[in-house]
Amino acid sequence: MDTPHLKIIFEDNHLIAVLKPARIPVASDASRDTTLLTMIRDWNLTRQIEGRKGYCVPIHFLDRPVSGVIIFALSSKAATRLNEQFRNRSLKKRYFALLEGTPKIASARLEHYLAKEKSDNRVRIVGKAHPEGKLCVLTYNVLASENGLSWVEVFPETGRSHQIRVQLASLGTPIYGDVKYGASEGWEGRIALHAATLEIQHPVLKEPLPLRAPLDAAWLNLWNAPVPAEP
Repeated sequence: MDTPHLKIIFEDNHLIAVLKPARIPVASDASRDTTLLTMIRDWNLTRQIEGRKGYCVPIHFLDRPVSGVIIFALSSKAATRLNEQFRNRSLKKRYFALLEGTPKIASARLEHYLAKEKSDNRVRIVGKAHPEGKLCVLTYNVLASENGLSWVEVFPETGRSHQIRVQLASLGTPIYGDVKYGASEGWEGRIALHAATLEIQHPVLKEPLPLRAPLDAAWLNLWNAPVPAEP
């Protein structure tokens, strides 16, 4: 597969934040396609003294069909401090999603216990007593509905695998393109879920660092209506 141009949102000696395109895996998977991690490591190598590889690790992950902002630490100190922010949930994440249909409730907080089935790599809602169930929490707001789709902002409080996809599908409104969780049609290997903003504390400077990933033309063409104004 072709390797897209690396779109850098922020970078310094401690971390790099980039726009992950849909269909590009963050790290190695069964496809053996070029990964975002490989692209970042190649970029980081050009900044090093000859003979050194440089430190580079992903701090979090996005599903392959999802686009949006993602962070890589460029030092062990930055990695430790950024990982702590994710564990403590002291950061803010905001996603956009286009849903098939419209949720009956325009704004709500969802809480479910989710577990992944290894046999088919699907995440399912389970009971609280399930031995592998993990509590997942998010808040969503419907911003607009047009042409059978709803533009929704999502604020996940937890970061479980496939969480947003499963919880929104549980409302009877799967994410557009996400046939794995009930969408009526695919979208060329991607789904309409985008990690739009991530607000962290810089791991060394200790200052707020807001990161924003713009939507691409394909998303806007799919919506085909005025984009909701951001609050």
